[in-house]
Amino acid sequence: QVQLAESGGGSVQPGGSLRLSCVVSESIFRFNAMSWYRQAPGKERELVASIFRYGSSKYVDFARDRFTISKDNAMNTVYLQMNSLKPEDTAVYYCNAAGSDTYWGQGTQVTVSS
Repeated sequence: QVQLAESGGGSVQPGGSLRLSCVVSESIFRFNAMSWYRQAPGKERELVASIFRYGSSKYVDFARDRFTISKDNAMNTVYLQMNSLKPEDTAVYYCNAAGSDTYWGQGTQVTVSS
């Protein structure tokens, strides 16, 4: 079964917005912290934001003012709202679940260009 499935990526102009979604298997969503990572071509994967079981969240500095991580427990879905996008945000964005095991989605492409 597909345990994590990202969607919502696309191509936008600088200053635009995207909302990424990750639908997660209930058994994984229930017990794991959820995170968004991103990876640009030829670069290492980097953390963007995390949200924990009881709703607290953390952000890396570049994401704090522009991105918002949230989740819908009833839908087993984690979101990343991205505003004021910049070309340097271009990357494949991955959903991650971390607990006793680690799970990754297949990624969704975000391209920010004129």
